[in-house]
Amino acid sequence: MHSELKASDLTELEATRRAEGAGDFQTAFTHLERAHILSQRYALAHAATHLRMLRLGWRTRDVREVLGQSIRTIAALVFSRIWVPLGNTGANISAFAPMPVPEDLAVVLSEAEGRRD
Repeated sequence: MHSELKASDLTELEATRRAEGAGDFQTAFTHLERAHILSQRYALAHAATHLRMLRLGWRTRDVREVLGQSIRTIAALVFSRIWVPLGNTGANISAFAPMPVPEDLAVVLSEAEGRRD
């Protein structure tokens, strides 16, 4: 993962941690969705984001989320380098649905894509 992309991903994960610590689970989940968009082309980071979503689903007793993230974690490990739907937030939507990418994340992704070898 390119250093600027990784820094943005870590920023979202840190914001997740802070929101979770404050008991603001909706905001925590929003930051995880953003981290998912950033990490979805990198198998380990992608799977780790799904594991965080699973953990948050467990913490909020959201059975649907826990089940969905269990499957998506495995799929992330297998399919991240083959195909991912651009912008998909990784939760409560079809795993195959592309979605608009927030502008600030599109800039980070575009810069990282331009630096890929």
